[in-house]
Amino acid sequence: MTMLAEPTVAASSSVSEAVLSRRSIRAFKDQPVPLEVLRRVLDKARWAPSGCNFQPWEATVISGAPLAELQQKILSSPPQDPIEYSFSDPEVIPECKARLQQVGAAMYTAMEIGRGDKDARMEFMRQNATSFGAPAVLMCYFDRRNGPPQWSDVGMWLQTIMLLLREEGLDSCPQEFMSLYARLIKEFIGVSDETHIFFCGIAIGYRQDDAAVNGFEREREPLDGNVRFMGF
Repeated sequence: MTMLAEPTVAASSSVSEAVLSRRSIRAFKDQPVPLEVLRRVLDKARWAPSGCNFQPWEATVISGAPLAELQQKILSSPPQDPIEYSFSDPEVIPECKARLQQVGAAMYTAMEIGRGDKDARMEFMRQNATSFGAPAVLMCYFDRRNGPPQWSDVGMWLQTIMLLLREEGLDSCPQEFMSLYARLIKEFIGVSDETHIFFCGIAIGYRQDDAAVNGFEREREPLDGNVRFMGF
């Protein structure tokens, strides 16, 4: 029986620790994630908030040989046209575009990839197809009859999963990138394109602590920039 090495990143012992230590990881260790851990996380995540108790979320978690096969199909295929949905429309909002540019500049600077190094940037973008070396990927989709409120429910479910992964000492990276290959993925996992929309992948594994892409400084708006208090 293969013995699994102990993860080097401490598990979160509180909700606050989970929230503050969660980040999108883009370099994972070559270390498998035990099925029993994933089942434990997903079993708890069933209790995420859900309007009208609809529980619209659905997913397939892939690892091992099937994941490698799917990733090769993605690498050898062009993005679908038309795309499943647009995740970049808010770029027209100046403050959103500025936030995107800030995190992109910080990430590429940390990796010492210059603005004009198109080849290196393209190669890094290609790593999305292999989920940055994560040993497991959750593919999330749901019935097309669901509307914006249910998309919100799915987001809360996914956030719950990512925080519970931190409790287990695991990390993740939500990948809307995967929606560019939605039909290919749905065909591979046996989900109807006619009835279901594909939302995203969630890369799951143990972070490489020494990878620069996992440690660059991120920025968030100050609390008072986005939230107002009344009646206090």
